[in-house]
This record gives sequence, C-alpha cells and structure tokens, in this order.
Amino acid sequence: MPESTAPMTLRESLAFLDWVYNPFQSRDVIRVYDLLSTRTPSARGLWLNLGYWRDARTLDDACAAMAGLLAERAEMGPADRVLDVGFGFADQDIYWTKHYRPQSIVGLNITASQVAAARTRVAKLGLADRIDLREGSATAMPIPDASVDIVTALECAFHFNTREAFFAEALRVLRPGGRLVVADILPMPVAQCWVERQQQRLSWWAVAAKFPIPEANRYTRAEYGPRLAAQGFTDIQVESIRADVYAPLHRHLAADPAVAQRLHPLARPPLRLALKVSAQSIYSGLDYVLASARKPG
Repeated sequence: MPESTAPMTLRESLAFLDWVYNPFQSRDVIRVYDLLSTRTPSARGLWLNLGYWRDARTLDDACAAMAGLLAERAEMGPADRVLDVGFGFADQDIYWTKHYRPQSIVGLNITASQVAAARTRVAKLGLADRIDLREGSATAMPIPDASVDIVTALECAFHFNTREAFFAEALRVLRPGGRLVVADILPMPVAQCWVERQQQRLSWWAVAAKFPIPEANRYTRAEYGPRLAAQGFTDIQVESIRADVYAPLHRHLAADPAVAQRLHPLARPPLRLALKVSAQSIYSGLDYVLASARKPG
C-alpha cells in the first residue's frame, strides 16, 4: 500500500502551483523536496528514482531494479560499510539491507524533512541499528577519512554543488580499493541538426529549471570519466542506460493512469500534456548514466 501524506495547506498549494507553472521561479534543492514531501508516484514505499525498466513491469519494481543495479555494480556484500548520499526516503537503503545485507549503511541528506521521515520508516522496520541516517552534505561529508567501502549516489549527484566536489569527498572517505557507484542524469551530446539541438535545450531546461542543477554540472558523459580520473579514481566505467530508463518509463506512465493519481492534482495536467509528446522528443536532451570507479589501493 502507498504511504500516506497529509493534505497540502493553501499556502503549500500556492507554492506548488508557482513551482510547477511559473517558468521564472527559482528554488533551491531543499525547498523543492520539502514541497514535494512524501507525494511520490510509487505505489509501495516512497521511491524517488526513475527506475531501471529492462525487466520491470511496475514503477516500484523498476525503482528497486535501479537500486539493485547500483548494488551489483558496487559488488555490495556482508563485509561492506556503505555510505549512501542523497538517500531520499531511504528506500534503497532498506532494499540493500534486506537483499545484500551490508555490514552497515550510513546515509547523508541535506533535506531535514526527508531525514526525519526516513528515520521513522527505518525505525518502524527495526533497522535503525543497521541504517544510520544523518543530515549532511555530499560535498562536505561529516565522515572520517578512509572509513567506508562503498559510496553510492542514486539519482542525486546532478544536484550537488558541485559534482566534482562530491567526487573529491567520496575519494577521501573511501578506504583504499573502495568503490564509488553513481546513477546520474546528464545532458546528451549536442546534436548536429539545429532543430534537434533546440529540442535538446528545451528538454534539459525543463528538468534543470524545476530540479536545481548547477551550471557546473552541465557536461556530457564524455567528460564524466576524465573528471573522476582528475580526482584520483581508477577502474572507471561510465555507461549510458537511458534506453532502459526514459522511454519505458514514458510508456508505463501513459499506460497506467494510477501513477498520475498518486501525484498532487496540480502536477497531473503537465504530466498528461507531456505524455502526449513522444519519449524521443520529451527526453531528447537527457542522458542517464551508471558510473563506477575505485580508489587506488
């Protein structure tokens, strides 16, 4: 069953209306996620990622599959101390604890409302002794040097100011031989056709305007690996998985109206409008990468 949330007040509804429909508004990351609260489109839990759809048939299954993809790339197991940055409502941490059983998970998140809600969920599941959720920044981690085996960032690193500052912090807190795994949203390589370039710019702007992305993070996957290497990482892999994210998500949203019904009523009209446009157009400016690297050891 979906997890409930309190109805919006009039003030919150007006703020939501401004966020969705005002192209000139500007909100920081914390204000955006405070506004969204626990109104997530998933039917079970409070997943916030777009999902990995290669074999999934529901949004919840796709979100869990994305978490599983990161865990598999990280080679997560019982001996690992995991640091998960930008953990949202901790759905992936709960999933990893149940399915991969790492020694411990510490989560960092700058949105206090999400930290509080996630702690309550983890405590209700009896997992507070294994999942330690903290308020803290991915670019100034309150974590000792060389103290964790894995650092993860599931669909959040594009928010960090900057992504490279996060890379540097990840290298610092990882033990020698430790692994960094990131699922991340990037701009697509620039198309040669003028019309396609304008489509790409509009597609990227539609995301970056609503979900704050620093201009310094606006680079393509061709630059991703070199930027990891510049911070000192090795064994770098950067793979685009956009074909298993955007188009199948678009098809699912069009086929299952119940997903839209779980959103705030003010968010439903623009979603329905977007679903009338092809996935190729609406996501033309968006890449989605799975990136991994190791700290030399």
